[in-house]
Amino acid sequence: MDKIILASASPRRQQLLTQMGLGFTVSPSNVIEVMDRNLESHQVAVSLARQKCVNIATQTKHDSLVIGADTIVVKDNKLLGKPKDEQEAFEMLKNLNGEWHEVVTGVCLCRTSDMKTLCEFETTRVKIAKKSEEFLLAYIATKEPFDKAGAYGIQGYGSLLVEKIEGDYFNVMGLPIYRLSCMFEQLGHGINLKNLSI
Repeated sequence: MDKIILASASPRRQQLLTQMGLGFTVSPSNVIEVMDRNLESHQVAVSLARQKCVNIATQTKHDSLVIGADTIVVKDNKLLGKPKDEQEAFEMLKNLNGEWHEVVTGVCLCRTSDMKTLCEFETTRVKIAKKSEEFLLAYIATKEPFDKAGAYGIQGYGSLLVEKIEGDYFNVMGLPIYRLSCMFEQLGHGINLKNLSI
C-alpha cells in the first residue's frame, strides 16, 4: 500500500485526515513559496499547493501519495494572508467585519511511483458577523488569528465570528475532504471504509 504523506505542518489538516480514517506521516515542505499575483485567486492557491506537493514528492524514496494544500482568503479580489502582528490582524478583521469573502483551498495529490499529479481547488463563501472593535480586539488577544489566513479560524474562537457559509465547511478549515477523497479515487486509491484504508 502506498504511504500517505502530508506536506504541511497544519494541525487542522492533520485533524481532517485523521477524521477521514487515513494513516499518514507529516513532512512539511520547506520550499520557498513563489506567489504570482497576476494569477486568479484559485490559480494562486493551486500553484502554492503544487509547489509544496512536488517539493516533498521529489524527495520521497518510497511509493507514496503526497498531499499538498494551500488556503487563501480573498476579499474584493485582494488576497489576505496570515497577519504579521496584532495591528495587521485587526485591519484584516475590520475589513472582513459584517462582509462576505471567499476561502479558496488548492489541493494537489501526487503518486510518486510515476509522479502523476492531480491539482484541484475548492471555494467557500463566508459571511463574517458584524462585531464591535472590542470583540475583535478580544479575539486577537487569544492569539488564534496569527497562523491563519484572513486572521480567523472557523473551528476555534473564530466560530463566534462566522454568521454563515456557502459551500464546504472543511475547506474553510484548510482541506476539502470530499474533493480530496474524489482525487484519491481518480488515482485508483478509493477510501475503503471497511478497514479505513486506501
